[in-house]
Amino acid sequence: MNKLNLPKYFGKYWFAYLTAIIAMLAGTLLDMIAPKIVQHIVDDVIVARNMDLLMPLIWGILGIGIGRFIFQYTKEFLCDWCGSKIASEVRINLFQKIQSLSANFFDGINSGELMSRVKDDVDSIWNIAAFMGILMAEVVVRVVSVLYFMFNMNVWLAIIPTLGMIGSAIVAFLMEKKLDNLFGAVAQENSELNNTAAENLAGVRTVKAFAREGFEINKFHKHNQKYYELNIDLSRVFVKFNPIIQIITRSLVVIILLIGGYLVIKGNPLEGGKKLSIGELMAFLQYAGNIVWPMEMLGWLANGFSQAKASVKRLNKIYEQLPQITDESQLADATKNDPDFTTALLSPFDLNGEISFEHVSYKAKPPVKTDDDEEDDKKAPNKHTDESKEKTDEEPREILHDVTFSIKAGQTLGIMGATGSGKTTIINLLKRMYDVSEGSIKIDGIDIRELPLPTLRRSIACVMQDIFLFSDTIDGNIRLGAKESMTTAQVRAALEASHSAEFVDKMAEQEMTVIGERGIGLSGGQKQRITIARALARKTPILVLDDSTSALDTETEQEIQGVLADLHGMTKIIIAHRISAVRKADKIIVLDGGRITEEGTHEELLKLGGLYKETYDSQYGE
Repeated sequence: MNKLNLPKYFGKYWFAYLTAIIAMLAGTLLDMIAPKIVQHIVDDVIVARNMDLLMPLIWGILGIGIGRFIFQYTKEFLCDWCGSKIASEVRINLFQKIQSLSANFFDGINSGELMSRVKDDVDSIWNIAAFMGILMAEVVVRVVSVLYFMFNMNVWLAIIPTLGMIGSAIVAFLMEKKLDNLFGAVAQENSELNNTAAENLAGVRTVKAFAREGFEINKFHKHNQKYYELNIDLSRVFVKFNPIIQIITRSLVVIILLIGGYLVIKGNPLEGGKKLSIGELMAFLQYAGNIVWPMEMLGWLANGFSQAKASVKRLNKIYEQLPQITDESQLADATKNDPDFTTALLSPFDLNGEISFEHVSYKAKPPVKTDDDEEDDKKAPNKHTDESKEKTDEEPREILHDVTFSIKAGQTLGIMGATGSGKTTIINLLKRMYDVSEGSIKIDGIDIRELPLPTLRRSIACVMQDIFLFSDTIDGNIRLGAKESMTTAQVRAALEASHSAEFVDKMAEQEMTVIGERGIGLSGGQKQRITIARALARKTPILVLDDSTSALDTETEQEIQGVLADLHGMTKIIIAHRISAVRKADKIIVLDGGRITEEGTHEELLKLGGLYKETYDSQYGE
């Protein structure tokens, strides 16, 4: 699905909406009858003094009030229910769409913008689905009904509200055109504001450590000021147009009263002096009151419609994105019946963990352009246009070039290299976060593109550089991805193997201790040990440790290295800067500029006298 199909969502609840529309029509009809009853009370009861008609007419007014209450409640309840259901479905489907996108999409968009799409933009759609949509329909029905009754009563007097309605509609149309662009800008700046706040709060300890509070406050102030100015621009549009509608509606009643009073007293010279009765004038004034409400609603509805239209445009930008990593394996259909990914699907491929990279090259594609980038392009001065074009047309940057190596199941591969040499990219390609530009990657002789993505990714347990722990219990973090299948004994064994038990047991709730967002409350070494425990508990065919012991002391690192050495039947890939982490590996490759420059065992690489030997000398001395 590459577009937000709102009619599909509305169509699911057609019966509820149809019932709401019938209730709205019934309520509107009762509103149209009420002035007629008032007309009879004035003309037939008060003026003609026919008191026998009074009680039936009063009962009629009471019945209209009760009927309106029932129909109004039915309409509003059904619309609110439908709106809430639709917003909930749009939000979950949008979240699923975001989750389905590949890693390169997230390389070019910030979390604040995504949060704004999931929350604020869906709320705008809820407004339309819950009450604004039915209000738009009610405005049309009420206007048509009121004008019908007015023209039936007095054609000449009905021309006045008709002209007023046309004038209000023109003003509302002009206001909607002005609001359309403004709401897009407001929503975009709201994304920036959310992202700035979220980023600052997530990194508040770093901010304080570098005494950057003033800088961050100023940064937030700039976005806040811009957001304020855009909202002031919105207010200026309302201040400019809304009073015009108010003047029209207020003047309407006065003009009808003046002209209608003249027709009551003098009569209409165009109709041979035919006079308007007092009851007809009172009914006409009530009809005028009924048409004032739709006229006043036009501005507010134009506001909501513009906001919803801008939200749909932004959501469609996400729906238009297609995942670059697609599951085209023959077994892909087998995973579609498991949307929650609660069942580990490794069969029929019971992977052993033999890995081979065959002439693999990878060129990083430019990140997906976001709304922020498009706004910057629009605002950029002309003198930078050529420069921007050059950056846009720039060829993808090559990260890996002709990388070839293999490792048998159960062996250990060490990867070393300077920062930016492509070490982590190898792991991202192995997990198919990105696809290779050239060559192929195979596990047990099977191209990973032929494996279902869940099968592939569940077969690889990773301890990455960027440690991420959820705001959950320690037990919940270790069970991640296998909450139902993993036993308490497995969790405990993983804690002990990663040397996490020694600090977890000292906590009040032990494994059930809730840790803060991203592991706040734990030291760097403790967080690394928890992530190692999470990887060990899954007992996957392949274990990846990307510089995972860098925050540990030497003694703990050696103990964990011993645990890893005792893990049999599991292929291990260890990325490290320390020689001590990879020296016992069955094979070590050294990357430089995205190419393998050296390959062999620890002893073989020392004999080569290359980069590995230089690193060894710098860490241990000659």
